[in-house]
Amino acid sequence: MKAIDMQDRVALVTGGGSGIGRAACLEFAYAGARVAAVDIDVESAEKTAAEIRALGRQSLAVRADVSQSAQVQAYVQQTLDKFGRIDYFFNNAGTEGRVAPLAEYDEAVWDRVIGVNLKGVFLGLRYVLPVMIAQKKGAIVNTSSVAGTVGAPTLAAYSASKHGILGLTRTAAGEVGKQGVRVNAICPGPINTRMVRSLAEMINPDDPDAVAKFNIGRNPMGRYGEPDEVARIVVFLCSDASDYVNGVAWLIDGGRTAI
Repeated sequence: MKAIDMQDRVALVTGGGSGIGRAACLEFAYAGARVAAVDIDVESAEKTAAEIRALGRQSLAVRADVSQSAQVQAYVQQTLDKFGRIDYFFNNAGTEGRVAPLAEYDEAVWDRVIGVNLKGVFLGLRYVLPVMIAQKKGAIVNTSSVAGTVGAPTLAAYSASKHGILGLTRTAAGEVGKQGVRVNAICPGPINTRMVRSLAEMINPDDPDAVAKFNIGRNPMGRYGEPDEVARIVVFLCSDASDYVNGVAWLIDGGRTAI
């Protein structure tokens, strides 16, 4: 197989300021793409963009709350204004919410998690798909989770949103495959990111390291994944190397759900 070559292509990444999103921005740049990094924390997006420019690639940083339709339309338009097209879309921005039993889950927190994780993915698809359909080519990867494939006690909103993303992914894949656009999802397990550390602190404020130790002990590979390990799968799923892959939910969990 030839090395992945994304020279002269354009990648749009939400949640691009940190974690898996930042790692994906860099992987797209390593492959030759120009990259738009979107994040609600624009300073973190600017840092990612600066790292990409240091690699000799063009980059754009955009602030957006992905739960807001006007702001999603704006990040799509700003990417088009800067680069003229969108070849790859990593629809990744998300939030963990809070850890609480379903019977006690705060409604406002529920609304925010569903708004960012599920509505945000819907809005991204809503405004990027027409661009790719017009181009007659494009690839999208949505970020779900292992929590989108199984239940996640005390994480009702997060799990519900990630299940919903798989439904959106499969629906979109069925609608636009004949128009030259592919839509897939990734389902990461615990990855060494701020979000996973935040969850550990909520689950056991007195000893978050115990949560990590428990999770690692249940993983056949005996460790957390790293953001760049996920990012490489994202770039592969966007690339021509996977041009007959459509509508899948790709588990990246070290084998945790296999046992």
